[in-house]
Amino acid sequence: MAWNIVCDSSADMADQKWEDGPVRFVSVPLRLLVGEREFVDDEHIRVPQLLEAMREEKSASSTACPSPYAFAQAFSSADCSICFTISGNLSGTLAAATTGRELALEEHPEKKVCVIDSKSTSGCMVLLARRARALIEEAKNPDFEKICAELRIYQAALRTVFTLENFDNLIKNGRMRPLVGNLLHSLGIHVIADSTPQGTIHVADKARGETKTYQAITKQMAASKDCTGAEVIISHCQNLPGAVKLKEQILRDLPVKGVEIMACRGLTSFYAMEKGLILGY
Repeated sequence: MAWNIVCDSSADMADQKWEDGPVRFVSVPLRLLVGEREFVDDEHIRVPQLLEAMREEKSASSTACPSPYAFAQAFSSADCSICFTISGNLSGTLAAATTGRELALEEHPEKKVCVIDSKSTSGCMVLLARRARALIEEAKNPDFEKICAELRIYQAALRTVFTLENFDNLIKNGRMRPLVGNLLHSLGIHVIADSTPQGTIHVADKARGETKTYQAITKQMAASKDCTGAEVIISHCQNLPGAVKLKEQILRDLPVKGVEIMACRGLTSFYAMEKGLILGY
């Protein structure tokens, strides 16, 4: 029996291939609209070019979720499909995937398709995809409904925290006043935010300077849940040195199982901007 693990491209896994075993990974790309230019968030996207275009563009940039048909194609190519999307409170992608499920089942009623709202993005979606693969491959006779139920429980236990120090995109999109954004940047102040259980964004703290920011992040992580044995993924937007320092801070402060560093792709770079860091755990 063939299985597809399907994620939209906010999972930062667009270039990963799972070629061994019964499970295949499929990334369904969003589109990023910057002035007259369109960037497709697939394995060919060049993040530095995207960020440069956004810096040069005076007007607000935007994103476009995948079509339901794109999801239907992904679901139709396997016997069983499990799909994880960026938070439904941040994007229309969940609705597109849900409609894609209906389209696929109309044509192939024998197939099984589960769509799960990650209530998050980036690292949490990677963790969900990997857990799904492990559950399928570890079972002698995988039970579709049981696996989907376990993944919903796992999703509810995951947390996201992120930090920004570039506010240009928020200013251009009218979500932050220019005076506030420029002041924060000039003072070296980092905004620290997390995701709510509903999948919305909550500003949790502010910190000045790298060291205090990373200490505030580990404090926020510890307050959000028991991190003993947790797997942590740091996605960075053109900020590998910062990700490495944050990893070291996490390993000093928290009893986690391990910390992995990944690079943001297009959609997560669009929101995090230069030097942004997103943690899933």
